[in-house]
Amino acid sequence: MGFCYIPWRRLVLLGVAATLRPASIERRPYTIVHHQRESFSMPEQPWFKDGLRFQCTQCGNCCTGAPGYVWVNQEEIDALANHFGLPIAEFEQKYVKRVGVRRSLVEFSNGDCVFFDADSRRCTVYDLRPRQCRTWPFWHSNVRSEEAWADTCEACPGSGQGRLYSVEEITRQVNVFRV
Repeated sequence: MGFCYIPWRRLVLLGVAATLRPASIERRPYTIVHHQRESFSMPEQPWFKDGLRFQCTQCGNCCTGAPGYVWVNQEEIDALANHFGLPIAEFEQKYVKRVGVRRSLVEFSNGDCVFFDADSRRCTVYDLRPRQCRTWPFWHSNVRSEEAWADTCEACPGSGQGRLYSVEEITRQVNVFRV
């Protein structure tokens, strides 16, 4: 059993799934009960063993709305900076914010992604969109249960429609980016 003085919020920002329990009120260290990042492993017969349907309608619902985070890595930042013909530092200053040790694309004041064009309702960098966007809707949080998938289908008009993705394709997408 070790001590960790990092607040819970910081662990969430680091992408670490952990359950913390105060070990002492006086010193306020925390005991890490569980700490692990895992890829999504499929049970032998996942609930979506016959696959799931998805066809992006480019409605923009996933790019708009409440504030959130579109996590980006250095490779994605480099590609986007190159696309705009900007030095990486200038691109980051204009389009990226730091959140703890991670980086996210900035948003407009209404929560829309900085690369979402409200007039056309389209992503202006669709071919270079980050992993988080590319793997939608096949995120662990969306496919962990039939109920979660039903909620996703209510929010996204392309979920449950169109092309049938196999369980193997879904698993690959889930493992690209954990949300």
